[in-house]
Amino acid sequence: MRQGRHFLQIPGPSPVPDRVLRAMDMPVIDHRSAEFGQLGRTVLEGAQKIFQTSGPVMIFPSSGTGAWEAAIVNTLSPGDKVLMVETGHFATLWRQMAARWGIDVDFLPGDWRRGADPAVIEERLTRDTSHALKAVMVVHNETSTGATSRIGEIRAAMDRAGHPALLMVDTISSLGSADYRHDEWGVDVSVSCSQKGFMLPPGLGFNAISEKARAAAKTNKMPRSYWDWEEMLKPNANGFFPYTPATNLLYGLREAIAMLLEEGLDQVFARHQRLAAATRVAVNHWGLEVLCQEPKDFSPVLTAVLMPPGHDADQFRKVVLDNFNMSLGSGLSKVAGKVFRIGHLGECNELTLLAALTGVEMGLSVAGIPYRAGGVDAAMTYLEQRPQGNSPAHLKVVGS
Repeated sequence: MRQGRHFLQIPGPSPVPDRVLRAMDMPVIDHRSAEFGQLGRTVLEGAQKIFQTSGPVMIFPSSGTGAWEAAIVNTLSPGDKVLMVETGHFATLWRQMAARWGIDVDFLPGDWRRGADPAVIEERLTRDTSHALKAVMVVHNETSTGATSRIGEIRAAMDRAGHPALLMVDTISSLGSADYRHDEWGVDVSVSCSQKGFMLPPGLGFNAISEKARAAAKTNKMPRSYWDWEEMLKPNANGFFPYTPATNLLYGLREAIAMLLEEGLDQVFARHQRLAAATRVAVNHWGLEVLCQEPKDFSPVLTAVLMPPGHDADQFRKVVLDNFNMSLGSGLSKVAGKVFRIGHLGECNELTLLAALTGVEMGLSVAGIPYRAGGVDAAMTYLEQRPQGNSPAHLKVVGS
């Protein structure tokens, strides 16, 4: 029998804070009542603050995959061509979904060790003089690899190319954990969900949209019903939904948004950057390799770690779970068995992280994997030398 709390150190679903759990422990109310309308308005307006947008944010009872589908069926038509970048497993899944809807995907190849390259996107858009490409679709934080893509730079590249394509971004694992600015970065559709930076159970999908995206939705030819933005926006104006909403998850969302805003988004982002940097310090001290090779793309949400040759990551994860009651993220598709992933997102602080790193270091010893002891001490020293409260601008990228 395992004792103590289970350490859920996967990159989502992330642990749900006690405050959020208590907020959800409420009777279900009439979703056509004035009380519910107030709840709906509160979470819709609060979600705008987290996306950093003044435009509409829609909340679907769905997974992030549902939010992906909503983005596609509201903006594109069968036969449309889009540009995507192979940054990892989830970019590949988004491509597969688009293809099922009859979308022609120009998939820029990648090595799964860095984010999307704005210069490559700019060059491809510059060659598209007929503007056949209707959208550029990018995963902001690739959960399978621990690499982010620089969305602001991608928007600048699109502007330099003078291309009218929509910019559609998957923020499923980054929103609420990594700096993300829907309006400032000129994003047309941002896709997200509840179980990552929002610190909720799975069950809510989000679309934040621009006026340009909404205009595209009024002329595109893709069939939809459940996912229709206009059908959602009509009742949303008064805090309601066109069908039965996930009421208790909305209670939790209200509390989660309050927690993020109480801490302050800049401090939330700085905390994640700091914990991620400490994780990379530990990994490097152990003599292991971080999967992401581009320091500018290091994820603040998770760190993917390559196993030494001849050692299986899934077997190592099993050793850690069986001996120390801690779950680490698995490698997916191309990197299955080759990497394990340490999640450091959501409700995570120095003690949580150091406990997780201790579990990894003890696991390396028990599993007989060659490593250099002292990674936890190195991470602790890093955190001691960089006290809490630094802004993102003052955080040095480490661990390259």
